[in-house]
Amino acid sequence: MPKTIDYFFSIGSPWSHIGFDTLVGLATRHGAEIKPYLATVIEENGGIFSRNRPDVRRAYGTRDLTRWARVRAKLLRLDGRGGLADPTSASLIVIAAYLDGKDWISLTSALQHAFWAEARDIGSPDVREAIARTAGLDGTALVRREADEDVKAKWVGDRDHAVAGGVFGFPTYRYDGELYWGQDNLSFLERHLGGDRP
Repeated sequence: MPKTIDYFFSIGSPWSHIGFDTLVGLATRHGAEIKPYLATVIEENGGIFSRNRPDVRRAYGTRDLTRWARVRAKLLRLDGRGGLADPTSASLIVIAAYLDGKDWISLTSALQHAFWAEARDIGSPDVREAIARTAGLDGTALVRREADEDVKAKWVGDRDHAVAGGVFGFPTYRYDGELYWGQDNLSFLERHLGGDRP
């Protein structure tokens, strides 16, 4: 029976960016498919947007992000991000690529890198189109697809699925009925994929 990892994430989550390559690598090693579910923080399940956390916790979070970015060898630019549009709309182009059987993994990686390593404005359709084209996809067609009903329906359905599944923050991984929250839990996910079920 094929292995499937349900991957709940947000393009706007730096933790999703930091852990993405590691997730793809372990899925490849274990012959697992990654099934994407895109959403925003699930506040009704206890998730908290960073902007709503106390200053002391935000400061610690920034230090932790910096440490983990070094561990994962991921570029992370936290300064000079003023004026960037909400990256949530980038979720729709990823969903469009996934539904069309295109390389959503490469597109996701490119979008995250553009947003988190280069502080590019992926909230802009023109920027998304250019990033998709650089990733080897038809950026024009994918941006056009963002407004299609099946894309919007999956966006709504992904959030509903996350709420019902007990997800509250990103990234979250589900395998064999077990949830793992945070890219720092990828080692537990890999152990589970290898047969060591908690």
